Amino acid sequence: MVSPPAIKARAAIVVDLTAGQLLYEQSSATRYADASLTKLVTAMVAADLAPMDTKITVPESATQVEPNHMGLSAGEQLTLRELLAGMLLNSGNDAAEAIASGIVDRSHFVDFMNQKAAALHLRGSHFTNPSGLDDPNHYSTASDLAIVSATLLADYPELRSIVGSKDIVIPATSQHKYFDPSNINRLLWNYPGTIGLKPGYTDSAGYCLAAAATRQGRTILVVVLGSTQHFTDATTLLDYGFAHPTH
Repeated sequence: MVSPPAIKARAAIVVDLTAGQLLYEQSSATRYADASLTKLVTAMVAADLAPMDTKITVPESATQVEPNHMGLSAGEQLTLRELLAGMLLNSGNDAAEAIASGIVDRSHFVDFMNQKAAALHLRGSHFTNPSGLDDPNHYSTASDLAIVSATLLADYPELRSIVGSKDIVIPATSQHKYFDPSNINRLLWNYPGTIGLKPGYTDSAGYCLAAAATRQGRTILVVVLGSTQHFTDATTLLDYGFAHPTH
């Protein structure tokens, strides 16, 4: 018998994606601020709405958001794929805002995020912005974010490739400068078998992380919300998942 994991997070979940089995949960249906894990939903909605090579012009407003900048300048033109790299690897809020206002009107994009939540039967999620900045009406749950993460990994191969990349080089063109977003998900370096997803932090959310790893044909997915040590918690939970016998 595997003893229950000791973690710092307010909420957590462990799912064996291969077996389709819930292995552990702690306050997994409680609503919390979810910080940049929101960007997983933003990415899927963007991929639903537009081809990856869609050109997006960066608006001035996108360059004003704090913090976590990809480093965009107003007027630069990048493809959706390039902006997704900056949003998902180094968590650029500027990239999230550029995406949200570059495909459709920003308010419509946020509506599409909530429609996506409804389509995925997320019971405890509501979004008011594309980046996960703190807002009383912006929240999710560990179990909802596990559904989001599992859906991205299963149904969005290009996004799966991005969240699993350590670094992506975006060469300079006549329309934008050089970018080289590096993934802030340390598990890609530290935890063998990691295939992605996304860390996040805000004052209200604390440290959050959705992470998945594959070993010996099994893929384990974990989500931690409101932690002080999200990478340590995720490592503990992934270890717990892999130690758990399959049924």
